Amino acid sequence: MSDRADTFHSGAGTTRRNFLAASAAAPIIAAAGTSRAAAQGNEGSRAAEDLQRYIAFGNKQSGGPGDDACGAWLEAELAQAGFQTERQYFSAPWFESVRAELSDGTARASVWPQPIVQTTPAEGVTAPIVRVDAQGLAQRPLDGAIALVDLSHARWSSMFWPGVATPVGRAFEGGALACVIVTNGPTGKIIALNTDGREPLYPNPVALLAPEDAAPFLAAAIDGRDVTLTVTGEGGRRRAFNLAGRLDRGRGRWLVVSTPRSGWFTCAGERGGGIAAWLHLARWAVRAAPEYDLAFVCNSGHEYQYLGAEELLHSVAPSPEETAFWLHLGANLAARDWHEAVGGLMPLPGTDSQRYLVVSPPLLPAAREEFAGLSGLEGPYSSETLSAGELSNVIEAGYAPVAGVFGVHRFHHVAEDDARCVSGDAVSETTAAFQRLVERVLI
Repeated sequence: MSDRADTFHSGAGTTRRNFLAASAAAPIIAAAGTSRAAAQGNEGSRAAEDLQRYIAFGNKQSGGPGDDACGAWLEAELAQAGFQTERQYFSAPWFESVRAELSDGTARASVWPQPIVQTTPAEGVTAPIVRVDAQGLAQRPLDGAIALVDLSHARWSSMFWPGVATPVGRAFEGGALACVIVTNGPTGKIIALNTDGREPLYPNPVALLAPEDAAPFLAAAIDGRDVTLTVTGEGGRRRAFNLAGRLDRGRGRWLVVSTPRSGWFTCAGERGGGIAAWLHLARWAVRAAPEYDLAFVCNSGHEYQYLGAEELLHSVAPSPEETAFWLHLGANLAARDWHEAVGGLMPLPGTDSQRYLVVSPPLLPAAREEFAGLSGLEGPYSSETLSAGELSNVIEAGYAPVAGVFGVHRFHHVAEDDARCVSGDAVSETTAAFQRLVERVLI
């Protein structure tokens, strides 16, 4: 399978034009007549059930069993709602560790191999460990060493962020044999980092180390002692798929709603809310938007720098001229907030404010009204000044008007991002606000 397997499987040769009908967009929609209370009643209960169903699929790495099973479930739900469903296949990396650890002879800690994984020999790589600070400055020469990259404290998400790319790049430029990155963040756990899905970023091994496990190795770096990094396992590329559901009523103007479903771990807070909201809006739009053609798309490959979204935009999505409105439901739609209590984190009933609402400039007044009182979303941003994630791809491709949510909650990209990290009530409340925004945009 090639690295860019992008065949779109359908009964006929599917193209951008015959997948979605072409015409100018016009802002007309039938009145839905849905009150705020009704939107959060039975539909809210179903959204909570969908949230739990998503979480139950477990690990969501692209093309893995959890991701595939989740995609098949969503496909069946769309079909039941009346959509014609199709899959767009592409290839994504995978790796299964056999051994992944860092040792100094006395201390030993598990590490997480950074994709696309570059392995070590079976016996590992043994060399002096040298600390590299957040600016990329090293305490001693890096040539022939293992770099211990000590990131600043942040809610990390990507290898491409300057705070990661700068010190890692300088470590390898200095001759490091490998890099171990301490992902200092709000949980003390390893924070997985999004990366390129086609080629390894670096020719040598890179691994991630939990801050709570880093102390012995920071001490070893002070003394310049030898450590051994071992990363072994099997990997390659496998098939993953984007899901597209369409309801072509021949109106010639499309409402598009997109969300990713894949990620490094269970992704309950990161992705669960977006999936539940996406399904709710799909079922709602079938009956509430009769004057529109509908396209609901759900991407895999998100953790590989939006690999699936890029494939979809290039070959499946409607053109900007055909699209009346594009809503993107990204990370942290409604993840739980936490107290940093003595002895550990304590969950709160409220929602993490580190979520961002971005809309096209004309939509700012409506967004302020509909999201008033929703933590983090009550201050929407103009798409001309801020965007991130897959929403940036949509905006750069020329789509307007658009709206989208994204964020980095406390357990973002952490293995412990499980059911504790998201509330069905908060997801339902936020979903209802997005429904109201769609109504206002298209009336």
